[in-house]
Amino acid sequence: MKVILLMALTVDGMIARDSDHFPDWTGREDKRMFKDMTIKAGVLIMGSKTYDTIGRPLPGRKNVVMSRNKRRISQQKDLVFTDKPPRELLADLRQEGFEVAILAGGSQINTIFAREDLIDEIYLTYVPQIFGTGLTLFSDSIAMQLELMDFKHLGTGQIFARYRVIREAMA
Repeated sequence: MKVILLMALTVDGMIARDSDHFPDWTGREDKRMFKDMTIKAGVLIMGSKTYDTIGRPLPGRKNVVMSRNKRRISQQKDLVFTDKPPRELLADLRQEGFEVAILAGGSQINTIFAREDLIDEIYLTYVPQIFGTGLTLFSDSIAMQLELMDFKHLGTGQIFARYRVIREAMA
């Protein structure tokens, strides 16, 4: 199963001012692209802080919220709370017929998937803003080699870039 990390970043590398920062700063083009990509994939994985900031499941796709809180449950068809490890979660999604999962943060969830070498591609929208401080793409030190696959201008000074994660060939 392909996992695509899809995020927006300020020029100084922040994904939010803090964990409660609503993602309303990215612009119409980025929001439309996010919606299109996540609906096409059919499944969106995020952490509980990201979900709580959004405040509701995003329609037209399965919303998987990773949380250690076993009391969080959902009666809604397209909203699932889980404490499963990433590999097990992805195996379940693959069995359900999904081929691509969009990973949409936050930084702690991004780090968990990166540490397990589960991210295949990273799609970033660079937004011409500076927060100075805030949440970065990953919550801890991560090392990855990336290859730029494509980039395009989104308007209003934003740049969208697609990267492939380079995995070292096994010796």
